Amino acid sequence: MSINTTTLYGRVGKDAEVRMAGQSKVATFSLCTGGKYQTKDGREVDDTAWHNIVAWRNLAETAEKYIRKGMQVYIEGRIRTRSWQDNGGNTRYTTEIFADNLQMLGKKEEKPAGNYMDFDDLP
Repeated sequence: MSINTTTLYGRVGKDAEVRMAGQSKVATFSLCTGGKYQTKDGREVDDTAWHNIVAWRNLAETAEKYIRKGMQVYIEGRIRTRSWQDNGGNTRYTTEIFADNLQMLGKKEEKPAGNYMDFDDLP
């Protein structure tokens, strides 16, 4: 038995880009987690991580309508790494989060009309 699940809370790095993949919509966008903090000796450390989010079908439609740069979102999903050959014949890899659940967060005035949950509602 194995488990592949991740939970992320962060800010959207760019508006969702949507395309058709066969008969299904797929949306992609970046998500920033972490941030900066100070150590005890006053040194500032950048602990920012960027994640590539992929949303299919109904979640892609939601992302197309509502996901905008700077929004806070909560995502549950699965980690997937894929590889491909670049023009030079080198093998390249990318890691993506395939979203199973997407919730818009933040202050009410930052969110579009629609379903959302507040940070206090997180499990």
